[in-house]
Amino acid sequence: MLNLSTILETSARNYPHQEAVVFRDRRITYEELNAAANIVANGLTETAGIKPGDKVALSCPNLPYFPIVYYGILKAGAVVVPLNVLLKEREIAYHLRDSDAKAVFAFEGTAELPIGESAWKAFNQVDSCEHYWVMPANPEGPPPIEGAPTIKDLMEEHMPWFQTVDTDPNDTAVILYTSGTTGQPKGAELSHTNILTNVFVMRDLVKAAPGDKQLVVLPLFHSFGQTVQMNTGFMAGNTLVLLPRFEADEALALLEKEEINFFAGVPTMYWGLLNCKGAEEKYDFEKIKKNLRICGSGGASLPLEDLRKFEEKFEVTILEGYGLSETSPVVTFNSLERPRKPGSIGTAVWGVDINIVAEDGCPLAAEEVGELVMRGPNLMKGYYNRPEETAKAIRDGWFHTGDIARMDEEGYVYIVDRVKDMIIRGGFNVYPREIEEVLLTHPGVSMAAVVGVPHESHGEEIKAYIVPDPKHPTTPEEIIAWSKENMASYKYPRFVEICQDLPMSATGKILKRELRDQ
Repeated sequence: MLNLSTILETSARNYPHQEAVVFRDRRITYEELNAAANIVANGLTETAGIKPGDKVALSCPNLPYFPIVYYGILKAGAVVVPLNVLLKEREIAYHLRDSDAKAVFAFEGTAELPIGESAWKAFNQVDSCEHYWVMPANPEGPPPIEGAPTIKDLMEEHMPWFQTVDTDPNDTAVILYTSGTTGQPKGAELSHTNILTNVFVMRDLVKAAPGDKQLVVLPLFHSFGQTVQMNTGFMAGNTLVLLPRFEADEALALLEKEEINFFAGVPTMYWGLLNCKGAEEKYDFEKIKKNLRICGSGGASLPLEDLRKFEEKFEVTILEGYGLSETSPVVTFNSLERPRKPGSIGTAVWGVDINIVAEDGCPLAAEEVGELVMRGPNLMKGYYNRPEETAKAIRDGWFHTGDIARMDEEGYVYIVDRVKDMIIRGGFNVYPREIEEVLLTHPGVSMAAVVGVPHESHGEEIKAYIVPDPKHPTTPEEIIAWSKENMASYKYPRFVEICQDLPMSATGKILKRELRDQ
């Protein structure tokens, strides 16, 4: 048997009274966390009839609910399908259908982000999804959604022990959705082995040890936070201090109060911590520096100036890495044992082979620019129910990342360009074609082209060029407001320009490079 949930079970045996999760005034031990996951597993198998291999969706920010449900699903032998909490009703329904989800858990959310309500409406549109449970912000309060069962209903009268279902190492543990250049999100199937090998690697790379404290602000529904922090942290017996949403003030307060040893973030978070107004007067930086041992950065390239300023201010080393949802995610990382080269995403991690290849697939010499390809035990099984897409991505055992890079003679990799026209906004991958397809459903849009434009704090912001339909005049303000209602908050364009035509090549392809150059 090889089941990802053994991460939690083993630490619960070894460190039963060690704090596993801290969230505000709640402090949950490993023993308590494992018991709660066992109750969820009992509820899923005995009450809901969930069977090994069934897909169960989970939409939840960084709250204790996330690991409790995540490991409960795994213990039952089922497959976790984490959903981005920013998805709208239409998008949630798509993910439930595409993953063949039998059930969905959703946090209640807030008035500004009604996660539970959106998921409830989506659930009621998908006949194949049989169960829904809302996770209330106040577990002791009344049910937050009329007619919707709560997680308390599922967990009632079940025991806090459970015999974890035997799973094969190659069985799917998690399906992580990633947008593709086709515009339709597709699910990367990650096996128990895929994730566990990456977890072992990361534990060694960051020297995670029992009792270490991590500040977890990276979303746990994303591969970076899920593998590098949650799974690695629980394997090592760490304490995870959860922060559902990044606010520089709150992050600095927790770094000081909880004596954090490890912080991981995307470049915009480092920018925010550096530029937090009045921080020197409010926080004890000497205490923060004394405890903060190591930082990790990924999701996008960290500007060298920000890296230099942060390391100087906090007296800590930031290690940059590179990965994708399809690779569990870590492919390369800067090791503490080797000299670090700022601007590099490091060298291949244990068990992973990388190469830089030309368009014909032939390997290139050092410093030559080409596509980064990889293979290793962390590589996904494939895209769920998409054999053609899988065959395009994995050729002769090598996964083609689509990222353009170069590698020096010592094996250090440098990303030169990104996959086609992908935008990275605040660490989230945004694919223009998906946005364009939604925009084209607006009656006032005849043609649309979406590009990324530079942004001080988010790295890139989304801009849409719209050729209007003469029969339905529209304005940038109308398009932005409509987009906000129909797309996740990290996807909708903040800038819209109405134009009469778009630059095109002789073959009719929109020349996005010209739009970006404007």
